[in-house]
Amino acid sequence: QVQLIESGGGSVQAGGSLRLSCAASGRTFSSRHMGWFRQAPGKEREFVAAIRWSAGVTYYADSVKGRFTISRDNAKNTVYLQMNSLKPEDTAVYYCAADRSRPYSANIRVGEVYDYWGQGTQVTVSS
Repeated sequence: QVQLIESGGGSVQAGGSLRLSCAASGRTFSSRHMGWFRQAPGKEREFVAAIRWSAGVTYYADSVKGRFTISRDNAKNTVYLQMNSLKPEDTAVYYCAADRSRPYSANIRVGEVYDYWGQGTQVTVSS
């Protein structure tokens, strides 16, 4: 079982920055793909960014590419989401997710790949 705890959310004005963190329990963090998803009120959950367990290969939604950066520190069992140039449309609850050590080639842009989810952290961007 893996527990994920997100932190770093908050309220910021448009153009500002926030850094989300997701701390994972357990000793197999380094072999798990990790992802960030978000859900705005009245909308479905959507993919934001993901990082493979090895080689630091990353993926981003088109809407955040060039503004958000996902990274991981395996020594700290933590994945980060640096969010710059925030826009009001980035307002949502952000969720961290971890897989159950699926194959390296798994499509980690979809929520179905992930087996563990955090409770979420609210990000609010005002104009």
